[in-house]
Amino acid sequence: MKRLQTFIKQHYPAMILSFSIPVLLMIIAYYSIDIYPGSERSILATDSFAQYSNFHASFKNVLQGKQSIFYTWSGSLGLNYWSLMAYYLNGVFTPLVALFDNAAMPDTIYYLTLLKFGASGLSFWFFAQHTFKINRWLTVGLSVSYALMSYAVSYSPVIMWLDTFLYLPLIVWGIHRLMDQKKPTLLFVSYLLLFLSNFYMAFMVGVFTFLYAFIRTTLDWKRYKGRFVSYLITSFLAGGASMITILPTIMDLSYNGESLNEITSLLTPDTGVWDLIAKSMVGVYDTSKYESMPFVYIGLVPVIFCMFYFLSGKIPLKNKLGYGSLMLLVIASVYIYPLNLFWHGMHAPNMFLFRFSFLLSFLVILLAGYGLEQFSKEESNRLVNGILGIGAVFLAFLYFSNKKRYDVITTESLVLTIGLLLAYLLIWLFWISDSKWKKWVPVLLLILMFGEAGINAKAMISGVLHDWGYPPRSYYTESYDDIETLVGTMGQEETAFFRSDIAGTDSLNSSFNFGTHGVSMFSSIRNRHSSQYLNALGFRSLGTNLTIEYKNNTLLADTLIGMKYNLTKGEVNKFGYKKVAESGEYSLYENQYAMPLGVLTDEAIYGKDAVANQTELFNHLSGMDGELFAFGEAALIRTENAIVTEEEKTITISEKEPNLTKRVTWMVTVPAKMQAYLSLVPANWSEANGVTVKLTINGEAAAETSKLVNTGQYYDLGYYEETTTVEVEVGFSDGDASQSLSLYRPDAVYLDTERFAEAAEKIQEQGVAFQTEGRRAKASVELEEEQVLLTTIPYDRGWKVLIDGEEAEVTTFKDAFLSVKIPAGAHEIEFVFLPQGFAVGAVLFVSCILCFSVYVWWGRRKQLMQEEKEKSEESI
Repeated sequence: MKRLQTFIKQHYPAMILSFSIPVLLMIIAYYSIDIYPGSERSILATDSFAQYSNFHASFKNVLQGKQSIFYTWSGSLGLNYWSLMAYYLNGVFTPLVALFDNAAMPDTIYYLTLLKFGASGLSFWFFAQHTFKINRWLTVGLSVSYALMSYAVSYSPVIMWLDTFLYLPLIVWGIHRLMDQKKPTLLFVSYLLLFLSNFYMAFMVGVFTFLYAFIRTTLDWKRYKGRFVSYLITSFLAGGASMITILPTIMDLSYNGESLNEITSLLTPDTGVWDLIAKSMVGVYDTSKYESMPFVYIGLVPVIFCMFYFLSGKIPLKNKLGYGSLMLLVIASVYIYPLNLFWHGMHAPNMFLFRFSFLLSFLVILLAGYGLEQFSKEESNRLVNGILGIGAVFLAFLYFSNKKRYDVITTESLVLTIGLLLAYLLIWLFWISDSKWKKWVPVLLLILMFGEAGINAKAMISGVLHDWGYPPRSYYTESYDDIETLVGTMGQEETAFFRSDIAGTDSLNSSFNFGTHGVSMFSSIRNRHSSQYLNALGFRSLGTNLTIEYKNNTLLADTLIGMKYNLTKGEVNKFGYKKVAESGEYSLYENQYAMPLGVLTDEAIYGKDAVANQTELFNHLSGMDGELFAFGEAALIRTENAIVTEEEKTITISEKEPNLTKRVTWMVTVPAKMQAYLSLVPANWSEANGVTVKLTINGEAAAETSKLVNTGQYYDLGYYEETTTVEVEVGFSDGDASQSLSLYRPDAVYLDTERFAEAAEKIQEQGVAFQTEGRRAKASVELEEEQVLLTTIPYDRGWKVLIDGEEAEVTTFKDAFLSVKIPAGAHEIEFVFLPQGFAVGAVLFVSCILCFSVYVWWGRRKQLMQEEKEKSEESI
């Protein structure tokens, strides 16, 4: 402890700067585009990234004991929360959300983001301070360059990846301590925390650091060959301990996740020869979506001294070949598709490409540190040649690169880059001179490096603003109190489980924020089997099922999933829904026909071709036959800025003037006692990508705007006691540069509410109410004969069912929902969830930590015995 206090006393100014300067420069970058606590603009770049805010809000419920760490009922009917945390929430800073209200989550994410940048800078400073023998202020400069590398700033909206940059320097420092001092603890702890924080990024870092340790061993085989074995033991034990998180997550992904991508080409598509050169300039942002170049910028000083590392005559050739080969491998991975895919776990990224490119940035700054160690006056010519060579490469890029591909490179970026190169050259030459003023050179250099990092950070944040957008804070906060008030009134007299939907909020994951039980969700961790069947029931979830939407479905679907409440702006004209409360612009509606979490049925439900859609399932559960829906004509009566071409089965809507909403009005006659819908289905899905739809019924806005390809096809026109003719104006806008839109000919769809009510009541009679708590769902039944209990709990291999305390066989319904056969008589039913593989992972966690503790104890004991032996030999 005394040594630590002495160390901090000696180095606290540098430590403070390494932490605070990245934070300060990021604050300036955010402030320049009006992002700061209390400002109009939120840090949650687009609605997509609001999911992180909602997930963090749900984690607060975990800390407060309101939700299980294993299972959440909030999104997509129910989800393995342990796996979701393994990707989104296991960072060391996440528990700090307990200090904030859920209403303040945008600011919470802001503070956590800044904290992670500061921690990354401080982490690298500790690594550099114990690794390089260089000027202490240069150590600070390198730390700031590392913390604000383009990758970290550009991908900062993906907040859970930022933890990686805290652990990477500590892991490499841990490798050095193990190999040079036989001290494995730092490596074990750093690996373990990284693996627990985010399994995805941990894979990339794990592969990279293994290669680094192997290369370092081969460079001094005689000294390190035995210690490489110690590295393997330490890393395997850390990996084994992390299985408490990773094993259940891998097992979950293997069943519910996406399949691996096939290798379809040798070369990576959409890459250019000059990509790495272009993205090494100051302030260059292209996109973090598709067709982007890798983000590799780390600062010009690291690039200069990384180049010097390979030019210096003081550095052994074998070292240059060893670390150079690792650098070439990472560079080759940009261009060679199988290697690229490997770094991503054999799964092609969905935007945010080249997710491993931060490894190249780290390697550049690592070798720069070694280069700085060896720099001296005698080798100044090599440094000059290196800087001139870098400048020549940038100028060659200007003259020989494809101007169309690299149109993001501005004259300002090129001039600033060349100017800074010359400035750094002059500074270094002045430093090695005999001038009495050279003592101020490190300060000048540090200021210049800070300025460069700040300019680049601002350019990256501005790029994110242009690419994704930082929306108004009001999207998240303006209705929060009203929604929270109404959520508090839901089910006050209910003891049984129910579901609800919150419309008009910031993202698909708002149910996580408010602790409600919803359908909609956007997450990389999801239950694809249940989402695919829910898609068949009308809840849109296409492709890889990253999203699932509640919007635009029918009353049948509401009943089947137990949708008890709709919380929405404006009025809801849905049969069976009654307004029960309101607050501000929001109203709460209760559905009298919602089914409980379970319903009793027969074994015919498992038929191969049975219940393929919501009507078949509804009829089967109610025991009724016949059609529930009728179809009518939607007559086209008016257009605005639209040319409608009608064919036998489709219509095409073309614009008259670009960038204006295309409006088409249909007339629909709704029979008495019918719930009416307008069916809108794209005939060309790629053409419809990005198209938003807004309905107006008889001149009044009917619902919030929805995405045509993301939401269901049934747009609600309302319920009418008497035959009524309505005019439905549909506005189509914001398509992906598409001037026309093809739809299957829109139909009017009518639900017979009298027959629906009769069937729904029969289903409710067979309903089984569940009480849920954490990872458990309990119910009581009394049966005259054996029946099947079908639930709308998404099936997951972690579920088991107990009947009267005895484990029974869980049967999957359509690979989507839990069901179980219940014998005749009175029984207590309990479904219990524990992530598959968790028990094994927990045993590995404890045993591997114990094994490592014994290993460290044994190593220290062996070392002490060796030291005593050497002392005794010296005394003799």
